[in-house]
Amino acid sequence: MNQGGFYMKAQSQKMAAPIQTPFYYGWVIVFISALGVFFSGPGQTYSISVFIDSYILDFGWSRSQVSAVYSAATLAAGLCMFFVGRFIDRHGQRKMAVFVGVLLALACFWNSMVANTAMLFIGFFFIRLLGQGSMSLIPNTLVPQWFITKRGKALSLMAIGGFSSSAILPPFNAWLVSQWGWSFSWQFWGAALLLIFVPLAYYLIRNQPEDIGLLPDGRTKPIVHTDLAEESEIHIDEEENWTLKEAMKTKSYWLLLFCVAIPALVNTGLTFHLISIFGVQNISPGIAALVLSLMAIIGFPITLAAGFVLDKVKVNYVLAGIFLGEIIFMLVLLFAKNVTVAIIFGVLWGISGGFERIALNYVWPSFFGRRYLGSINGTAMTVMVIGSALGPLPFGFAYDVFGGYSEILYLSMIFPAAAIFCSLLAGKPKKIQIK
Repeated sequence: MNQGGFYMKAQSQKMAAPIQTPFYYGWVIVFISALGVFFSGPGQTYSISVFIDSYILDFGWSRSQVSAVYSAATLAAGLCMFFVGRFIDRHGQRKMAVFVGVLLALACFWNSMVANTAMLFIGFFFIRLLGQGSMSLIPNTLVPQWFITKRGKALSLMAIGGFSSSAILPPFNAWLVSQWGWSFSWQFWGAALLLIFVPLAYYLIRNQPEDIGLLPDGRTKPIVHTDLAEESEIHIDEEENWTLKEAMKTKSYWLLLFCVAIPALVNTGLTFHLISIFGVQNISPGIAALVLSLMAIIGFPITLAAGFVLDKVKVNYVLAGIFLGEIIFMLVLLFAKNVTVAIIFGVLWGISGGFERIALNYVWPSFFGRRYLGSINGTAMTVMVIGSALGPLPFGFAYDVFGGYSEILYLSMIFPAAAIFCSLLAGKPKKIQIK
């Protein structure tokens, strides 16, 4: 009966769907999850960066001072993500989405009132913890509850929220700041969270399909297993569900954590210093901005395709391909002495990033199941946020020492090269049944 406990417990807690749809309700979950990823935007670097010049101008802070506060706050927030994952497992995505949404709105209001660096640190800490961290983690643990065989497709569609956010927020924030100032801009996002996301999350989110009498992927029948010892049939989930403690005893868990850290470390460093890297190679800041936009444009359709690929190909093989792609686009960046090569770099970076966005979220439920995904994915999110906090530092240090970036780019290739081997060695673990 233990094997069917998860399913039977969910059946006993069955409730009605909030709205009747002619299609599987999981696609509504994908929509609200995409909206959640969109509203993680106020805590993302692409949104916050718009306010930095305003802080420097209004308060007289130096750019390095603001950057140091931001890095420290991001690092502190990353260390807390482990606990957020546990709270998700304990309380469910619905309660956590509403709770985090309200707190993120309050953090936006706090950021509208900052007057000194202590307040700035607190504001950055909560906006990174609740925005970049929690509002990304909740959707990425919610969608896998509703899909197994169509998980890649569902995660790809959810990613539309992230691309929309990264495309819309920077220019929209810049317009808000120019028209009404940075304080009003923060207040706008706080109000939007309370008026749009929080009510929809409360009304639409259900933690798993079993809660409303459905099954993952819209199946009509559960997987059935006959217990020969008890001569009875019990319902089981298609995937083995691992606790965090059990997952930590596997080789694959630690290999995957290393794989998760590498893109956060490398991509953040490249993004943060891209204008400077191109400047050293006599390429204008305008072309750098074009490359960043091109990366997002290319990444969007690639992300949609990646979901279908991941539903057919083993995820660790896809990860190995992603890291090979990282090595290739860093080599291209080293020789980007003109606009044409810079654009080729942007295209390759976008292709790699499109697959990466889906694969790094796909791998955890694929390997360790749905039930304790919050705790397991929470540790991955901790590693990713810490990686993004530390990523720019070695690039800045290398520039100060060597006057360029060639050395750090060559050195950085060691990490994806190691990650290729880690990906291939990280096979899907199997529990050892002890009678």
